[in-house]
Amino acid sequence: MTLEPERPGQPRSDLAEALRAERRRAGISQAALARRCNMSQTKISNIESRKLTPDIVDVELILEALHVDRALARDILSLARTANTEWQDDWSSQRRGLDKKQNELSRLEVVTTEFRFFLPTMITGLLATPEYVRASLSRNAGDMSKTIAKKLERQRVLKDSAKRFTFLLTEQAVKWPIVSPGGMSMQLDHLVSLSRIPTVRIGIIPNGLAGPVGVNPLSVFTIYDRRLVTVETPTGGVLLRDYRDIAEIREQFDRCEEIAVFGDDCRALLSNWSGIFTRQRE
Repeated sequence: MTLEPERPGQPRSDLAEALRAERRRAGISQAALARRCNMSQTKISNIESRKLTPDIVDVELILEALHVDRALARDILSLARTANTEWQDDWSSQRRGLDKKQNELSRLEVVTTEFRFFLPTMITGLLATPEYVRASLSRNAGDMSKTIAKKLERQRVLKDSAKRFTFLLTEQAVKWPIVSPGGMSMQLDHLVSLSRIPTVRIGIIPNGLAGPVGVNPLSVFTIYDRRLVTVETPTGGVLLRDYRDIAEIREQFDRCEEIAVFGDDCRALLSNWSGIFTRQRE
C-alpha cells in the first residue's frame, strides 16, 4: 500500500487504515491482536475506527505483533508521529472563544501531576497578577472578561498539594515591561510570594552566564507529565505526544534547570528587579 504521511488532514485516518489493513493481511482477528499486544479488544477496535489515536508505543507493539515488513513499519511509524502532532492556530481559538481554551487547559491541569514550564518571553498566566493577565490579552478584540476570570481561576491549581510545578523563566521574560513600572514591581513581588508555595519551584536563568550553556531552546513550552508537550509560536501552538519528542524536550528542560537560580537566590534577583521598577515609577 502507498502511505503519504505528509498529506495534511489525513494522518489519523491513514494510520487507522494502515493498521487495519496490516491486521487483515496477517489474517488475525482484533481479539487475537489484542492478546498479542496485551491490550483490550475495545482499544484495538477504537484505533482501527479512528475513535482513538494510538501513541507511538502502541503502534510499535501492533507492528511487532503483526510482523510487519521493516520498511513499511518505518512508514507507518512516521505516519503515527504525524498523527500524534497537532497544530492549534490562534485564529481558530479566537473564533471559538479564548475562554473555551482556558476550559481545555483547566481539564488538562486536573489530570496532570507534574508540570514543567519553560518561559523565555514573558510570565505565564498561572503566575500573573490580574493587571498582567489583562495586559497580555490586550491585543485580542472583544470582551476578554470571561477569559481573564478563567485564567485567574486556574491559578488555584498551584495550591493542589498532589501536584508539582517547575517554572523556568529567563531574565528577559521576567523583566519584559508588559505593564507599567508599578505593575511590573507588583508582578515581581507576586513571583516572590508564589515561590514560597511548597508545590511551586520558580527558577530564573539570568543574563550574562559564563561560558556556553550547551542548549538553545527557542520557544515557550510546557511539559505535562510524560504524556504531552505544548510548544507555543506567535500564531498558535503545536501539541506533541510522541514519546521521543517528549523525551527530547524534557532533556532540554533538565539542562536549562541546571543553569537556573532557585530559592533565596532567585527571590533576591526578583526583589532587586522589583526595586528597579519601583524607582522607575518615582
